[in-house]
Amino acid sequence: MPKDLILSIDNGTQSVRALLFDLRGNLLAKSRVPLQAYVSPQPGWAEQRPEYYWESLCQACQQLWAGTDLDVGLSEPGQTHRSAPSGSPLRGDVRERIAGVALTTQRSTLINVDKNGVPLRPAIVWLDQRRTLGEKPVSGWWGLAFALAGMRETVAYLQAEAEANWIRTHQPEIWAKTYKYLYLSGYLTHRLTGRFVDSVGSQVGYMPFDYKGLKWAAKSDWKWQAVPMDDAILSELTPPSGQLGEITPEASAASGIPAGLPLIAAAADKACEVIGAGCLEPHMGCLSYGTTATINTTHRKYIEVIPLIPPYPSAVPGAYSLEIQIYRGYWMVSWFKDEFGHHEQHKADALGIQPEELFDELVNSVPPGSMGLVLQPYWSPGLKVPGPEAKGAVIGFGDVHTRAHLYRAILEGLAYALREGKERTERRSHVPITELRVSGGGSQSDAAMQLTADIFGLPTARPHIYETTGLGAAIDAAVGLKLHPGFDIAVKEMTRVSRVFEPDARSHEIYNGLYNRVYKPMYQRLRPLYEAIRDVTGYPGKV
Repeated sequence: MPKDLILSIDNGTQSVRALLFDLRGNLLAKSRVPLQAYVSPQPGWAEQRPEYYWESLCQACQQLWAGTDLDVGLSEPGQTHRSAPSGSPLRGDVRERIAGVALTTQRSTLINVDKNGVPLRPAIVWLDQRRTLGEKPVSGWWGLAFALAGMRETVAYLQAEAEANWIRTHQPEIWAKTYKYLYLSGYLTHRLTGRFVDSVGSQVGYMPFDYKGLKWAAKSDWKWQAVPMDDAILSELTPPSGQLGEITPEASAASGIPAGLPLIAAAADKACEVIGAGCLEPHMGCLSYGTTATINTTHRKYIEVIPLIPPYPSAVPGAYSLEIQIYRGYWMVSWFKDEFGHHEQHKADALGIQPEELFDELVNSVPPGSMGLVLQPYWSPGLKVPGPEAKGAVIGFGDVHTRAHLYRAILEGLAYALREGKERTERRSHVPITELRVSGGGSQSDAAMQLTADIFGLPTARPHIYETTGLGAAIDAAVGLKLHPGFDIAVKEMTRVSRVFEPDARSHEIYNGLYNRVYKPMYQRLRPLYEAIRDVTGYPGKV
């Protein structure tokens, strides 16, 4: 029996998905288990029970095998994709056809474990907002260099944000017992394989990692001062497409994944999403319209788009993912729907259609440019661009504006911010971005896709599959298992475009005017007011 299928596990913020792919990138079966993103024992905290992630992963896999809450579309060679009804179990031979497993997870969620891999405290989720103030500044030549470069506050910000510093300061007994300090990817890898090992591609967060060398930092690196720890508590690292281990009998009993299958290193969710969308070359921009909106490009050269802010590891070994992010980007879209979208939600239920169809009608009822209503989506403070004082802003209100104008302005503001990220990336990399692929929940909106094409003035494509993150992990597995000879072939064979949105010349002209004459000057014009708000209210606090 051929070994021609890949099991991809995607542990995101909102759900865990078990996905079965073939070597053409077809999604053959999918199971989804919703997650409670976090609990808040105190305001601003975001924690979760680590075992909850493992239990949800196992539940998703068991649903996959049983056909419970499942979309199934297994096809024989030469046949078209066909869907089986939810609740139909997978054929008995399907698990025997799985060649290997890949895992991708949300970034920057941290877990302390003992020598047996048992968690010592709840995971600190990436959405956590606690800070550790008063950390000892980085000293020596590094401290002098940061002072001369005007980067002292940036480094202090990084120290304050580091979860390890908070645990070491406020829970020293936990830190003293910690055998390994793991990202969620490392924790789940240990549950699957029994090994304390993780992918290089999953190293995104406040750890002493050398982003240029794609390895743990040398002892002379300033990061060991900023986030002090013993290097013995860090995982062994394996490049994407390398083997992390094999599924243990214990993991098999809990999840139903066949024991002995190789677990192949993938990368963090955003990095997998980039190659799953087909963006392997630096001229291709991958926009992610998800919880955090981003624009990413894949480069073989190390480039800091914003000084001192490194590119992240790519899902391709030895490569970098240049990223500009709008933290909680599509959070504002969800906020709008929760606060002002009840009419569309109720009407969609009555008509038996998806609410997104009616929200697209809302967008299309308003002309491009929202009649001068312009939004800047700086919901959360940044490091450098925008600065730590930044706020969200909406300007241009008039008596003609309705909730439809506001909704369209939200989508336009996110696209403006990502266009600004595109231009910054181009200036630093000297590589023009000539085409776009869009992933994430927002990519399912035709209206959002069209206004993105109009704002960027570029063809904007929707990938053939929504599950681009899981597909990217499957691509890593396909290459690692030598089912495809390399990433060029794997991406060519397993990704494609379902629809391309071409920019409208007249709309692009309007957007160009608003972007260059209104949006781009907004931040510098409003920055003194943001500073005043910070001084008066103390939010966001200075480090």
